Order: sequence, then C-alpha cells, then structure tokens
Amino acid sequence: MRALILLASMCCIAALIKNVADAFGVHQKIWEPKRPRSTQAYVTLLYGDEFLLGVRVLGKSIRDTGTSKDLAVLVSDGVSMDAIRLLEADGWIVERIELLSNPNQQRPARFWGVYTKLKIFNMTQYQKVVYLDADTIVVKDIEDLFQCQKFCANLKHSERLNSGVMVVEPSAELFDDMLKKVSTLPSYTGGDQGFLNSYYPDFPNAQLFDPNLKPDQRTPRQMERLSTLYNADVGLYVLANKWMVDGSQLRVVHYTLGPLKPWDWWTEWLLKPVDLWQDIRRSLKRSLPGTGGGLVPHDRFVVGVLSVLPVFFVAFLIWYRRRPPNGVRTPLCNASLSGWMRQFRLYRTVLGVFSAAGNGANYQNGHTKHIALISIVVCFVLALLSAGEAFHLIPRQVMPWTGMLLLYEWTIFLFSLSFGTFLGLLYDWGKSTSSSSSPPYKGHSKQASIWDMETTSYGFGMAALTLLVPCLPFLLGITAMFARVGTFVGAGMVLAVFMTYSAQNLGVRWFLLGREDGGSSLDLMNH
Repeated sequence: MRALILLASMCCIAALIKNVADAFGVHQKIWEPKRPRSTQAYVTLLYGDEFLLGVRVLGKSIRDTGTSKDLAVLVSDGVSMDAIRLLEADGWIVERIELLSNPNQQRPARFWGVYTKLKIFNMTQYQKVVYLDADTIVVKDIEDLFQCQKFCANLKHSERLNSGVMVVEPSAELFDDMLKKVSTLPSYTGGDQGFLNSYYPDFPNAQLFDPNLKPDQRTPRQMERLSTLYNADVGLYVLANKWMVDGSQLRVVHYTLGPLKPWDWWTEWLLKPVDLWQDIRRSLKRSLPGTGGGLVPHDRFVVGVLSVLPVFFVAFLIWYRRRPPNGVRTPLCNASLSGWMRQFRLYRTVLGVFSAAGNGANYQNGHTKHIALISIVVCFVLALLSAGEAFHLIPRQVMPWTGMLLLYEWTIFLFSLSFGTFLGLLYDWGKSTSSSSSPPYKGHSKQASIWDMETTSYGFGMAALTLLVPCLPFLLGITAMFARVGTFVGAGMVLAVFMTYSAQNLGVRWFLLGREDGGSSLDLMNH
C-alpha cells in the first residue's frame, strides 16, 4: 500500500512539474531535433528572437506554394526556448548551432556572427538546400531552384553576389576549405557576403540559370547566376517606385533596406512592398496559444494595456472632478494636473522663479510676447517628448494600424496631460503676479477650466491635424517612399504652424486669466 501511495505521489509530482514546465515554456521536444524528411530543404538562419516573426512569415510563404521539401532553421544560443517551440509548431526543423566568430576587425558590430551562414555549406544531411534570409518572402513557386548547379546566387547592381538567396550543394570538404580561408580572404562588407565574393571570384561570369531546361539538357557547372526574379531587392524598388523586372513574375522579395524591416509596424507606412509581407503575416495560423497573426502573448497583453490605460485615466479624472469624495474638492478635482502638481516642491520652485521674474511687469503693454514665445517652445518640446515616449512604449512587431493608433492615442494623451499642466502653471503664474488694477481679460469666465470651448477647439484642431499627417499619403494614393515622406513633411509643416498659433494664444490666454482671477481675489479681500 505504501508503495502504491509513493508511486501515485511521484506521478502527481511529475505531472505537476510537467505543467509548470509547460507554463514557463520548457518543452523537452525542443532538445530532440526532428530528422530530415526529404533530401532537399529550404533553410534559413535565426540569431535571436528579433527575427523570429520574419522566419515565421518566410515559412508560411514557402508552405503556401505547396512544397513537400523540408523547412530547416539553424538557431544560435540567442534564440529563446519559446521561440524554438513556436518554430517547431509551425513545421520548421530546428537545428541548434554555435556561432562562427567574424575574423574581420573592421566590421559593423551587428556582423559579429554573420560568418555562421557558411554552415549551410555543411548541411550534408541534404543533397541540396535553398537558403533564404529571414527578411525574404516567397511569392511564387521556387521548386525549380533545386535544379540549379552546385552554387547559385544573384548578382546585384554592384556586380557582386548577394548572399540573401542561394542554392547550395552541401559538402564537408567545401566547408572545411572555407574555414581555412576565412582569415585570409578579404571581405568588402566585413561579413559573409564579402567573403563569398572573394571565395567565388569568377561568379560574375557564371551562366544564367534557366529553369525551363530539362535535366538532360543541362551542362554540369560549378556555378550559375540567378535572375533578379529570385531576389527582388526592395531597395531598388524604392529608387524607381517599381520593380526592375516584371512584377507579376516575381518569385522572392528581399527587404534589404537596413533598419526598415517589414515586421516593424512603421515600415508599411513608408514602403509599398511591405503590403506583400503583411498580407502573409495576417494569414499566420495560431500554432500555439496567442500566436495567430504573428503576435505573441506578451505583445497582445501590452497592446491591451496600452489601449485602455489612457481611457481609464481620463475617465477617472473626469469622474473625480465631478464627484469629489465627501463633497470636499481636492487638487485632483481640477481639470488639469496643475492642482495636483502644486503639492510638489519643484512645481512651487518653478512658479516662484516665474513670479519673481514677472513682478512689476506691464503684461498688457507688450510683455505677453515673452509668454507666447515660452508657450511655443514648451509646446513643441512636449509634443516631441510625447511622441518619442509613445513610440518607445509600443511593441515593434504589432500590426501597422495597431501601432499607428497606439502612437496617436498615447501622443495625444501624454501631450494633453503635460501641456495642460503647463497651462495650469501659467494660470498660477498670472495669479501670483496680479494686482487689483489688472484689467479684465476678454472672454474670461468665472469658472476657469482647461476644458473650456476655446481651449478644447485648439486641442481638437491639433489632434485632427496630427491624425491627418500619416493618413494623407494614403488618402491621396501616393505609393513612392520619397513622395510619402515629402507629403508627411508638408502636412507636418501645416501642423507646426497651427501648433505655433494655438500655443501662443493659449499661453497668453491662461496667463491673463490667472491675472484677472488674482486681481478679483484681491478686490474681494480689500472689500
């Protein structure tokens, strides 16, 4: 009986450990690599989780062509176990590898481990592999690439081969020879691509690969060049706003514009070809819980919090202002945060400096221009800081519209709070410099509120123009990147003019409102 109880206890403990392990993303299957199912494979590399979404979209684009070949991904130690689980759920064969160090001293920091790409030449478990960078997608069947010779790649405009798409016949001898020469052959890029150009110096003279030839019509060669159809460069598309080849015949699209990767939400607002990538991304299935559409549970949670937090905060301020606890008005009952800010020493110190600077000044006879100038500068600084902080808060790989709406929501939210507090500071400054002889300000209402009609009109005007800036190129049907940027700049200048006009008027208005309220209070005290 004791033995049965002990066995049952051990089984319960084992089940508990398994549940905890699954909850934290630990899965024993990831340490047991799947065996190759075919003699040919599509291969890519993954150095860290940042490119995980790119690999997922690449795999989906390949599977959509109906291939039966293996999909293999070489992953380094920088890839998390959760990412490996997700790749395996997507159907990738995951192979862990160690990075090859870069022997070049003069190289970009991000090129530290790029020589690891040479390991595809040592994948001798396959007779032939088609390598694709993680920032590529397949838009049409490319099974004919497996008919290519021992080494195939595409030449770019500089007459140098590009290592983003390659066909390789793996060989242990070839790989060993490469390793012997990595420290002696020069690399014009400081990375693997420059090395391969040195290792295959005659590649520009190679024959062009013809996919229409039958196997018995092919002449054995060491190398063949691939058409641009198999490696369409988005960088070249941007220059001409069109593909350099027939767009309907494209096979592989390569997003080569440095930091502008298609998984970053803001790139679709600049580059028309990113639409192709995003269409495939939206069709990603839910391989693991919360991973549909290319999102991960962490990003979903962050997006949810960012979406509702400003709404809850504003609703709380409105409710607290209208229904103060126990009928006692508190600093939070003010429409802006200036009342709450009065509790802080820094706020009182700044207000004291402003008051000392303003004592004795005749603000009705030209000195309000200084208030206007200060308001303009503060308005633009706060707008830039609000946009920068909002951009920083948003996960990089959310959907483009999600990212833009969150950027808009948080920029308006942060700017409204910060600039509203600044207007409250000007109001308090005006009160501290007032006298009973202060002339009334036209348009003053007894219950001064940051939500009055004039202030609200300026606020809605700035909000509407802020929304119009990113949307205008799409409303006008502009697709060229430089034209889109130009439209952004033009619309941004209109927004800047309106912000200048609004800031100076609001700053002067709230300062003079404070002076009048302060003067009215003094009159009441004198009486």
